[in-house]
Amino acid sequence: MAGAAVIRIRRPADRRGLLRRWNDACAELTDLQARYAAWLEALPDNQQDSATAEALRAIAELDLSELLAIEPPRGFGRD
Repeated sequence: MAGAAVIRIRRPADRRGLLRRWNDACAELTDLQARYAAWLEALPDNQQDSATAEALRAIAELDLSELLAIEPPRGFGRD
């Protein structure tokens, strides 16, 4: 590996404001929770007691209401 070229890849800068990023993250969590709940509902009866079902149930039962109710402060007139 000596002398091999090192390739670095930069991720594009996220230009969204913090408030927008917070709202997008909350929306993503809500969407994921709904998808996991649908997956849990689609599991066959013989898998309802499996580790997968337990993990899906834990995600589906999370109460996201407190997280969704938070309104982050605006930052220095930039948001």
